[in-house]
Amino acid sequence: MKRLLTLLFVMLCFHGFTQMKKSKQPNIIWITCEDISPYIGAYGASQVRTPNIDQLAQEGVKFNRVYTTAGVCAPSRSAIITGMYQTSIGTHHMRTIGDPKYQPVPSYSAVIPAYVRCFPEYLRKQGYYCTNNEKQDYQFETPVTVWDESSSAASHTNRAVGQPFFAVYNFFITHESQQFARKDSLLVDPQSVDVPALYPNTNNVRKDLARMYTNIERMDQQVGELLDRLKKEGEYENTYIFFFSDHGGVLPWMKREVLERGTHIPFIVRFPKGDFAGSENNDLISAVDLAPTILSLAKIKVPAYMQGQAFLGKQKSKQKRNYVFAARDRMDTEYDRVRMVRDTAFRYVYNYMPDKINYQAIEFRLSIPMMNDILKYKEEGKLTTEQMNWFKTKPLEELYHVKSDPYEFKNLGNDILYADKLNELRSALNTWIAEVGDMAEVPEKEMIKQMWNGQDSVPHTEKVTVTVRGKNVTLSCRTQGASIGYQLLKQGANYATEMHEIKTWDFGLVYGNRNGVKVPAPKTWKVYNGEKIQMQKGDSLIVNTMRIGYKPAITKFEME
Repeated sequence: MKRLLTLLFVMLCFHGFTQMKKSKQPNIIWITCEDISPYIGAYGASQVRTPNIDQLAQEGVKFNRVYTTAGVCAPSRSAIITGMYQTSIGTHHMRTIGDPKYQPVPSYSAVIPAYVRCFPEYLRKQGYYCTNNEKQDYQFETPVTVWDESSSAASHTNRAVGQPFFAVYNFFITHESQQFARKDSLLVDPQSVDVPALYPNTNNVRKDLARMYTNIERMDQQVGELLDRLKKEGEYENTYIFFFSDHGGVLPWMKREVLERGTHIPFIVRFPKGDFAGSENNDLISAVDLAPTILSLAKIKVPAYMQGQAFLGKQKSKQKRNYVFAARDRMDTEYDRVRMVRDTAFRYVYNYMPDKINYQAIEFRLSIPMMNDILKYKEEGKLTTEQMNWFKTKPLEELYHVKSDPYEFKNLGNDILYADKLNELRSALNTWIAEVGDMAEVPEKEMIKQMWNGQDSVPHTEKVTVTVRGKNVTLSCRTQGASIGYQLLKQGANYATEMHEIKTWDFGLVYGNRNGVKVPAPKTWKVYNGEKIQMQKGDSLIVNTMRIGYKPAITKFEME
């Protein structure tokens, strides 16, 4: 009997171990960069050297048809972090939070629907350590529940032993600002570059193309350093590694456009143990699909409200996309409204404001040296007919065959031979808008007032409600959609207690005074998930409640 019980115990332990092993959640890393189309060697770009990213593609899956929902960062990033189209949640104007000189309305944090969360919060509730190094730019301030760390020092290595992680590493060097801010040497000879038909062939144009390629090459070096670090840590083989850009090209008439050069991005996934190495995927995929895909890989149920669909993991959509969609709205001080749908061959564009010209005099763009040449050639009548299209008003509808017309110069919208395709894509766009909504139908100032419940100021999140039953404490908030983050301060521990010192944007790096000494509080805000918090007399809770777009409320509770 003793032997039988021992054998049974061993079998149960082994079964538990195998079940634990089977259910182990994977580690996931995003290596993101800014403002590049697929100018990567793995995608056939011959004028730029990207050996590290190319190697990642050789060891992973190269996705050939991934598109962002906007041709500019903040609206695109809001769709990526929520799994929702920016036009449906009020984050479509570029941008909402920023320098007043770049926008015609006061800075505001978009109030997104109460049921929408930033997807890392779901990961954290299931035990993931989530870090962001470091850009957010989601069009709203994030609750403290989104990231364990979000800073230039954030790292997956700070997690507990055995804790699964999701980590974002963003490389800024390819951003538009670096086209004119960087003064380091060029790695690409300006005289060797091919000048696309978008631009006149001038020295400034060549130098800016060489700068773009140089910045991509330096970004590739940074990617290589991170990959080497992962190998040394032993994480390279057991981690999903994603590489992608937040939207398409960096140069004038690329960035901000909903054309191929503004929305098509490089996208590579290396699977653990190098599974599927060297393969390619030609499915249409939208950046709005990223949030549900990460939850699917992490074995976390994808919320039904998400408008994206998983393309990896057990919750992978059974229905492949027939279309991807994108939108363009206010860019800094300039208003426009454009919607786009693309299938595998054609792009349809609908212009709500056809009286406006394509070109917008945006300060960032005007800082790029080649813009001086383009505007000079325009005034002198030296631009080609196609190049001049940027400075003309738009037709109501545009249709392009992207493969045969990569720069999308030839509008087929009035060609009777393509009438059926025009009708198909117009119908697809209208169906999409009807399904997900379009908040751009409301003027921005009116939209902001609606977000603020008809008031002229930002709403406040209600303070936490604390319920005590014996030694167990539960938390709730009356504000619909509020996330709750908390820090438990044990009696006698060397933590901060002075509430006026606490700053929510420190993401847990809270400071206060104890006996006249400035000391740090616990590093990370825990995500409250309905659990009972066990407390002893003298223990304290610091609780942060926040609905996205509202001002947060911070409360201190001490167990008596």
